[in-house]
Amino acid sequence: MRKKLIAAAALSLALTGIFTACGDGKDIGQSAAKEAAFTDAGVQESDTSRLKVTKERDDGRTIYEIDFDVAEKEYSYDIDASNGEIISSDVEINENYQSQQSTSTTTTPQADDSAQSGTAADDAAAPADDGSGTTAAPAANNSGTAQTTTTNAAVSIEDAKSTALAKVPGATDEDIRIELDNDDGKTCYEGEIIYNHMEYEFKIDASNGNIIEWSEETW
Repeated sequence: MRKKLIAAAALSLALTGIFTACGDGKDIGQSAAKEAAFTDAGVQESDTSRLKVTKERDDGRTIYEIDFDVAEKEYSYDIDASNGEIISSDVEINENYQSQQSTSTTTTPQADDSAQSGTAADDAAAPADDGSGTTAAPAANNSGTAQTTTTNAAVSIEDAKSTALAKVPGATDEDIRIELDNDDGKTCYEGEIIYNHMEYEFKIDASNGNIIEWSEETW
């Protein structure tokens, strides 16, 4: 009986040692993981937008996945949760960043005014006087139509953003990423909103502004 008790006690101690060893890994915490990523990127948290931090298990170890934007750059980091080591990092350039900054509309009234002040009367008379003068008239027409062809979608990117943001109270332009895309011959806006520990993905019909797809995920 005593031998059985001793054996049971030894087994209990062995198992305790195993579990202790397994749980011996430290966790630096979310804040330290973020700081490691920000330091490597050379930015401050206040510079970032669309910050997303998730904790995952990968190949037997715990990691922090950290994603954030700084201006047109999109950063992605994997940080070892036990020691803060950067496992992987990636930086991409958002080619649609400028269009998202409300620069899609260009004002050209000054160019029109200068044309009127110098050649308005001459251009009007030129096509009637000479056959060669017709080259001036198409140039004026082309400059006018250039503005109308810049908007291929019936719904502007600003209207699409407003539609998506309206479904997420509190979210702002800094929390959204959106781009115009052609999906199976249909023009639509695709994007995502990261706000308040939630990720929203959406697709909006560019012809009428209706939301085609919408999904939400907590992180």
